[in-house]
This record gives sequence, structure tokens and C-alpha cells, in this order.
Amino acid sequence: MNVYVDPFKRTDLPKGGVVTIGNFDGVHLGHQEMLRRVVGRARELGAPSVVLTFDPHPMRVLHPQRAPRLIQTLKQREEAIAALDVDALVVVPFTRDFAALPAEEFVRDLLGRCLGVREVHVGSAFAFGCGKRGNVELLSRLGEEVGIRVVPLDVVADGGEPVSSTRVRTLVETGAVAEARRLLGRPFAMEGVIAKGDRMGRKIGFPTINLKSENELCPRDGVYVTKVLLRSFERTFTCVTNIGRRPTVYEDYAITVESYILDFSSDVYGEPVRLAFFERLRDEKVFPSMLELTAQIRRDVEATRLWFLSRGDA
Repeated sequence: MNVYVDPFKRTDLPKGGVVTIGNFDGVHLGHQEMLRRVVGRARELGAPSVVLTFDPHPMRVLHPQRAPRLIQTLKQREEAIAALDVDALVVVPFTRDFAALPAEEFVRDLLGRCLGVREVHVGSAFAFGCGKRGNVELLSRLGEEVGIRVVPLDVVADGGEPVSSTRVRTLVETGAVAEARRLLGRPFAMEGVIAKGDRMGRKIGFPTINLKSENELCPRDGVYVTKVLLRSFERTFTCVTNIGRRPTVYEDYAITVESYILDFSSDVYGEPVRLAFFERLRDEKVFPSMLELTAQIRRDVEATRLWFLSRGDA
């Protein structure tokens, strides 16, 4: 997949494509259905499939105090979109000037002149242009003027509710990572590098890695069944992850994301990693002694091992 940043300054953009527009944070099942339709239609027409997205998130610019914590980094979003065989990703830098662009100019200049769009597929609630005054009806009317066919699509529902980035975000924030995994079609994952900690885990027989995360979103405090991709090893390892302040050890400590990797002992400080969340085991809690904490960690390790074994993934 080719990535094009700032389309107003590019002369090499894919022309005549089938396009969809949105933030696509999470690239959840609803997004995936939209992208599959765009890719399929583009192949029918022999045209490029194009995703038009924005960075940063519009709320970060217009209403920063209300901006959501994003599910993915831009890099993760790019990878998830590329995995669906999209030909091109066009990233529009979202600024106040762009936000002030009238709906008519959005269609005429960006979709028409820059991209030469053949078809645009959007959700039925799609809004665009200055003050989000544009809707699907206006997009269709303006599209006719510049030769763009507009195809509105209904949102994908699950359990009677729309599958949305907001819904996924809430699930992750409350620790419901198994439900989030179902709506994403893959585990929620955090990216970052392994930072040095206080080595307390090593002292009690469970050396951990500390994730310095690039993600804005983090699951609720607790203990989780996870897997970590160590990029230098080019493979994933099963691990138990604790998110919290480690109250048994410290009275007032910053929140950490610590993972004990099962059957692993290499030094990986500074390594880039991806930590994927599958299930929540329990709350973080205070134990009467380090001995009881150690016993609970052993139970967490066994529960994690059994969780994957029960699903045929050892």
C-alpha cells in the first residue's frame, strides 16, 4: 500500500479511484466491511482503492479538551488498512484551516481536482466540510456536479448496537479486552519499547519487561492474558501483563505496564515490541505479603498458559 501525506501538495496521487473517507481509528469490523467493499468495487472497475483519513484526529485540533484517546497509533492504523489490500492511503494533515474548508471546496478541490475520484463510499451518517455542515445528501449533489458517484452504506451492528470506535474505546478503558478483541477482529495492542524498571520482578523470581507505550489508550488497571511480539526475534511470546501501581510493593507509584514472558530469559531492553491483550484475569490488589503476591503470580501464569492451551494455541 502506498501512503501519501498532504494531498494538496502532491502531484503523484492515485487518480480515478474508489474512495472512502474517515478517521478509521481502530479499523474495527465496521471499518473492515467498508474497506472490503471499496476494494471489491475498485477491482470491478479496474481502479485504485483509496482510503482518505486525517491526522491528527479532528477533535484534537477543534476541541482538544474533548479529544478521545486514540485506539491506534497512525502506524498501527496504516498496517491494519494495508492488511485489507487497500492500494493507497491518503493522509490529510488536519488543521484549523482545513476544518474551515467549505463542503463545496472539499468535494471540488480535494475529491475532484486532487484525486479525480470515481466513486466515494461513506457511512450513512457521514459529515464533512466546515462545521460538518455537509452530509451524504449534499455530497451526492456536489458529486454529480464533478462526476463522482456517492454510495452510502449502513453501519455494521453487533448485538443491536453500531460497531464504533467509541464503543471499542470504552471496552478497552473498562478492561473488557475480550469484547474489544471481538469487535476489532484482532486483539487490542500497544506499541512501544522496553524500558528499564526497578527489577522488583527479578527479585521475586518473575523478571518483567516494562512497556514504554506510544499508544494513547491503555486498558484499565488489572492483570491480563497477553502476547508480546519481540521484533528482533520475529515471533510472539505468551505473557502475563499487570497494569497498575503495584500497591503491594509501593504506596504511591506511577502506573506501569509490566509483562512476565513465559519461558523466556533474554535481555531485551530497548527492543521495539507490540503487546496484544486477549483476556482480563483479575483486578490489581494489595497482598498481605510478598510471599502471597508471588503465589498469585504463579496462579496468573498458570491461568494464562491454560487460556491459550484451551484454544489450541500453546
